Amino acid sequence: MREYVEEQTEKLQRKLAKEVSRAAEDASEDAVHDLRVAIRRLNRCLQVFSKLFPKRPRKEVRSRLHDLMDAAGEVRDRDIAVELLKNAGVKPDSAVLQRLADERLAAWEKLSTMLRQWKEPDIEPRPSGNGS
Repeated sequence: MREYVEEQTEKLQRKLAKEVSRAAEDASEDAVHDLRVAIRRLNRCLQVFSKLFPKRPRKEVRSRLHDLMDAAGEVRDRDIAVELLKNAGVKPDSAVLQRLADERLAAWEKLSTMLRQWKEPDIEPRPSGNGS
């Protein structure tokens, strides 16, 4: 089991690194969405298999993932709001869509800064027999 968890964790970390790099270069809706999916999957792995990871590094990584997810969520929320409003027939040059575009840009700048500073999480399952 431990070997499987280690392999899956490494796979999810590689996927996150790929999506961080992609999103740092591409402000598109798809890139932000895929980044959020990668964060959520790694976070869930750390949560489900929490007993196999040392507590402090796991909590630190999950906290960093949470911060990154919040920043990506601010961007994604604007993308979803714009899509819903456009589907509802709001004109592209409306004040509300312009405000959302401005808010998205500000949120993107914050996320972009975080992505440029991102360092891959260093977390591995603890060795067998270690109880803490």
